[in-house]
Amino acid sequence: MSLYTVTDPATGEVVRTYPTAIDAEIDGALANAVTAGRTWARATTVAERAALIRRVAELHAERAAELGAIIVREMGKPLEDAIGEVKFSASIYEYYADNAEAILRDQPIELLDGTGDALITNSPYGVLLGIMPWNFPAYQVARFAGPNLCVGNTILLKHAPQCPESAAAIQQIFDDAGFPAGAYVNIYASNEQVARLIEDPRVAGVSLTGSERAGAAVAEIAGRNLKKVVLELGGSDPFILLSTDDLDDTVAKAAAARLDNTGQACNAAKRFIVADDLYEPFLEKFTAAVLAAGEDITPLSSVLAAERLQAQVDSAVEQGATLASAGKRNGAFFPTGVLTNVKPDNDVYYQELFGPIAMVFKAGSEDEALALANDTPFGLGSYVFTTDAEQAKRVAAKIDAGMVFINGVQADGVELPFGGIKRSGFGRELGTLGIGEFVNKKLIRTVA
Repeated sequence: MSLYTVTDPATGEVVRTYPTAIDAEIDGALANAVTAGRTWARATTVAERAALIRRVAELHAERAAELGAIIVREMGKPLEDAIGEVKFSASIYEYYADNAEAILRDQPIELLDGTGDALITNSPYGVLLGIMPWNFPAYQVARFAGPNLCVGNTILLKHAPQCPESAAAIQQIFDDAGFPAGAYVNIYASNEQVARLIEDPRVAGVSLTGSERAGAAVAEIAGRNLKKVVLELGGSDPFILLSTDDLDDTVAKAAAARLDNTGQACNAAKRFIVADDLYEPFLEKFTAAVLAAGEDITPLSSVLAAERLQAQVDSAVEQGATLASAGKRNGAFFPTGVLTNVKPDNDVYYQELFGPIAMVFKAGSEDEALALANDTPFGLGSYVFTTDAEQAKRVAAKIDAGMVFINGVQADGVELPFGGIKRSGFGRELGTLGIGEFVNKKLIRTVA
């Protein structure tokens, strides 16, 4: 049976299967990527490659409805949100089309002894392997492929097994945009084939967005083979509320931050840490908002995902947590809910809940709020809400995370670097930092 299957999570219907690649196909894909790197990448300028990426952006915009419908079939996202994801992906490609040449220009170095000259040039790493997840099938590819193709790296792209239709549609876009064979190659690879690719000396680097388990496995193989890796893994992002002059607005933002993509986002707010004077009114309003949203909730990505989340929630309650829930699970449809009274001896305290379940905590002081926020193995994003600007800066500086958003949610941008620390991974995507991860920053020194 093929690994790559489109199963509509709303109905459980198997829509279509795609054949898993045989070894000869993987070998051919890698050979083509190597050839494209030696021919196309070396024969083109950044500006020429950026022009092709601009066409990729245009095709994403033109085919947004088509790509959005595919995403709905594969992982259950509402159509409006799926189309929005595709359009945001187009913006990522456009950003790099507009800015790659300037970001990658040579950087002169002022020599201390004043003799001769020196500069840093930016050249490609080589063939890169991208391993992508199912929760944002177009966006995740964009933030990896867009900048790296501008650099001149060539790409083997292994998408999630439940997103083969998105994978094929995106491959078609790169083909239609004018990229030569081997520049961007979709592969329906098995885990064993991926491991062999990472070990292959022709693969220069690996980027993975996914689970801790997958990240650890990829990093282990890459480490043994001395390969550069970028990992964007899980998160249990804190939402710290210290003060507000509009509690209703803050609650609305908190609910949106938890329920985006049915709670299936690595950087969604998951742990809500509230100052004790606001705790009771916030909890009442927030719980009402989260439970009301359950009336319109879309399914999780699969029945398996819902079963995993159910097991976590059941375990949390058995270990002493209190659950307010919108109902009972029905297949992949998972009821929204709020957990309270979660203590450090409860397993869920240190876990990521990948679905529409929030945890709410009370903090007696700013220091206690920070201690709660940082008491996690993860360090992806975080949110701070306060009316005190100095407090916002102070707290943001002390949060152990790769990103902090103050008084706002869903404020990501194509120009803003994305990534985390601790068990949330390492490296950055998007913005100027994202394009620099797989670049050979070569020193060229001329002595007078």
